[in-house]
Parts: sequence; C-alpha cells; structure tokens
Amino acid sequence: MTFFPSSAAALPRALMAALVFIGAFGLAAPAFAQGAEDAETLTVETYRGDVTVPRTPETVVVYDLSALDTLDALGIEIDGVPDAPYPDRLSRFGKGGPTKVGTLFEPDLEAVNALQPDLIVTGGRSSDKTDTLSGIAPTIDMTVDEGDYLESAIDRTEALAAIFGKSEEAGEAIAKLRASIEDLRSRAQDAGTGLILLTTGNKVSAFGPGSRFGILHDAYGIAPADSGFGEGNHGEAVSFEYIAETNPDWLFAIDRDAAIGQGSAAALLDNELVRGTTAWSTGQVVDLDPGDWYLAASGLRAMQSAVDQVSKALSQEGS
Repeated sequence: MTFFPSSAAALPRALMAALVFIGAFGLAAPAFAQGAEDAETLTVETYRGDVTVPRTPETVVVYDLSALDTLDALGIEIDGVPDAPYPDRLSRFGKGGPTKVGTLFEPDLEAVNALQPDLIVTGGRSSDKTDTLSGIAPTIDMTVDEGDYLESAIDRTEALAAIFGKSEEAGEAIAKLRASIEDLRSRAQDAGTGLILLTTGNKVSAFGPGSRFGILHDAYGIAPADSGFGEGNHGEAVSFEYIAETNPDWLFAIDRDAAIGQGSAAALLDNELVRGTTAWSTGQVVDLDPGDWYLAASGLRAMQSAVDQVSKALSQEGS
C-alpha cells in the first residue's frame, strides 16, 4: 500500500521548499534552455503559418521581389536571387549582381545548395516552391493576403525586420507609410470614382476591391467605378466598350509589358472609346509605375512609392 502524507507538515522541509519554488516559477531548467534557444532563433508568421528561423541569418537567398525590396530597404545583404525582371530600384540585383539561383518559377536547387543558405525567402510567384526549398534550409513564404493586403504586407515587413534585428527601422518606415495613406484617404474622399487596369499585349484586365490591386480602393479610399469584380489575382478581362460604359472619373493603368521588359502596351488605351471617358477628357489617366505595382507591390519602398504616385495624381486633379 502506498502512503501519501495527509498534511504538508509530513513532507520533508527541503521537498516542500522545492515544491513552492516550482509552483511559483515553473521548472527552471527547461525555461533556461528555451531562453538559450530563443537567443538564436525566433518564430515568425508566414503565409503558411508560423515558422522558426535563425536570427540574423548570414547567407540569404530571396525569390520574392517584394521581400527583396523590403530587405534591401533595411540594408540586408542578399546572396542569391532569381534571374528575373527587376524594378529600376532593384536593377543592381540583375546581371552582375548576386548569385543567380534559377528563376521566380523554377529554382536552381544545385545553385541554392552550393550557397548553403541560412534562410530562403519565397512568396508570390515562387510560393509553390516553398516546400521544395525548405529541404535545403529554413524557408519562409512571404505571400500577402490579398483580402487584407495592406495589413498583411505590413505584417510581412515586420516579420522580415524582426529576423534581422531591424524592427526599429521598419517601424519608422511603416509609420511614414500609414501617415501617407491617411493623407491620401482624405484626398480621395472627393476625388470621384476610379478604375484600375492592367494592360498586356492587346488585352486589358480590370481589378476591384479585394483583388490584387484592390489596395487602391480598400486602403487608399478611391471609390470603385465598378464593385462587381470578383476577388482574385488576375482580374477580369474587359473591353474598351466596358471602360466607356463604366466611365470612371479616374483611370489607373499598369503596363505589364513594360514591367517585364517586353515593350509597352500603354498606347492600347489611346482609342476613341476610352478617350470619351471622364477620366481621359479631364486628364485623369494615371500611368502607375509597373515596377512598384506589378513586380514588387508589397515591398516596403514599393508600397510607399505607390501611395506617393496616387497622392501626387490626386493633388494635381483638374490641372
């Protein structure tokens, strides 16, 4: 028969002291081990859930241009990047830049492995390769949630900054971004309706709230000329007749062909039907920077630049 003391007094004094200590503070040894682990790693939120990564990794491979824009803004050295079209701001990562590790859509696993990276960053176009790359090194998918684009993009920025000990710098840039957006929203209240279009080849696609470029409406406050679009990454193909019938006060155009170095589709909108819209007749057609909007849209500097572009256009309304 096992005997259990009926009172605390029956317990040896040393054992009682140990129990009181454990009850008050928990088991000291595991907490210390966890603390030691936290000095070298941290857990960040990604598109695929929480991932534990090393702090201040030394060798970094980046497959997402938005993440690259953010990391470059924070002064982080990057060791491997894809062979891809780059925004002007990131052109130094092109030919002659860091080691090329495949493309945005198809990583060169041999080249990545040769670098022995401490961290790999994917997102957007390279998101599907996250699992494959995670077999080489800790890999984080920094794709943003298009349904809550701005806040998701800021979350990704904060996560990247935390990994490299750059939270203070990122915080200052984010505060500036939020202030710029608030100023833009105040301008947008009386600006009328807007329609954002992506041109490529001989095709035009339109985007509405909650879509890839829906930040124009969701965060910046531009009233949508048409709220009937579904949420998605590719928008909806539209005709020039549709643009004329919708007749927005503002047209915001992104030239995909210019972004990827395949000429320009900007002249596509210069036709009789589009010229008849309020936007065209009042000089309120805005050619957005395709590098910021199409290639690195959720990057820290790209987001600030995008806000500044729209804000500048609205400040010149009617001029």
